[in-house]
Amino acid sequence: MFNLALILQDGPNPAALHHLVLAMMAILPLIILVCLAIVIIPFWFICKKAGFSPWLSLLNVIPLGNLVLIYVLAFSDWKVMPAPQAYWQPQPPYPPQPPTSPPQS
Repeated sequence: MFNLALILQDGPNPAALHHLVLAMMAILPLIILVCLAIVIIPFWFICKKAGFSPWLSLLNVIPLGNLVLIYVLAFSDWKVMPAPQAYWQPQPPYPPQPPTSPPQS
């Protein structure tokens, strides 16, 4: 609300404008770091699970690096073993059935 009042008044107070700019310069790097962490941490785990160096996730920091990393992950062979396929084996009925013939004495 205070920012809107600064814009709408005839002449903004230079001291208030200076404080506003300093506050934005203090908050902006924190916002950038949080956004980078939101992007880099998932790519770190994806690269690790794909068998690549997790440090490749830092390509997201440079311009168009995210696009390069996505293409590397999409078109390369992942160096992981495929999960073994589970197959169904019939189990004996539970509880065990009683014998059909009478016991011999």
